Amino acid sequence: MFGQLIVSGLAVGACYAMLAIAMVIIYKTSEVLNFAQGEMAMISTFVAFTLLDTYQIPFPYALAITFLFAILLAVFFEMVFLRQAKDPTILGLIIITLGFEMILMGFVGWKWGPDQRALPFPVSSIETYQFSGLIISKINFWTIIISVVLMFILFIFFRYTKLGIAMRATQQNQLAARVMGIRTKRIFSFTWALSSMVGAVAGMLIAALGVLDPPMMMDPLLKGFASGVLGGMTSLPGAAVGGAMLGVIENLFGGYVSLSFKSVVAFAIIVLMLCIKPSGLLAKHYVKKV
Repeated sequence: MFGQLIVSGLAVGACYAMLAIAMVIIYKTSEVLNFAQGEMAMISTFVAFTLLDTYQIPFPYALAITFLFAILLAVFFEMVFLRQAKDPTILGLIIITLGFEMILMGFVGWKWGPDQRALPFPVSSIETYQFSGLIISKINFWTIIISVVLMFILFIFFRYTKLGIAMRATQQNQLAARVMGIRTKRIFSFTWALSSMVGAVAGMLIAALGVLDPPMMMDPLLKGFASGVLGGMTSLPGAAVGGAMLGVIENLFGGYVSLSFKSVVAFAIIVLMLCIKPSGLLAKHYVKKV
């Protein structure tokens, strides 16, 4: 039982980690907490569902179109809402993301209705693999693999590519980045696009693990935020570690203590981390001088 709980916890934690990474990517560059991240992932997943179920488009093509939709949605939001905000404050920007979240939730409820659906996914949620006596469902196994590969690609991108370095420079000092010739507005748009694509992957995996419906991302988004707080909202590795830890901890708590209080774990972790180490496990605490 212990091994099964660990594996299933890692699979769920991988989804939390991807949502945390999506939030961290934006926060590192623009210091905006995007609470619309879950609904952006949710509507992208509904687009994928429509392409796969209604139009019977092959999965690779449906995935490419879904990523394109996620990019356009994120760029539209950043350019039309956030960039046009007059004298924005951190609280004001958070309110804008919460408003966009409500808009997306209402639109999906109107367009697709409240019914639960099963996302057509190329990996079975019933078939299993066996490793040394440990039974792992195929969807859990491939969720972990996809998440690890995606996180590795993002690590390489931010560390070794010019665009990734430009994004890091923009986060550290926007004025200095502009002086050095970095087009920060384009960097912001690309940041949102990249974050939205990562969120879309998380949304599709969460739908494949469970069901597809309008409120499907509300709980995972809070868990993703808790993962970011646990690992550090300025650290991509921290967000990944935080997601894995949270998924395993809450799964063990649900298996050995009580399923009724399983969701409390994430909020308890947020409170504890903010009291003990506000910067998170793997992030450094910076003090800005003004």
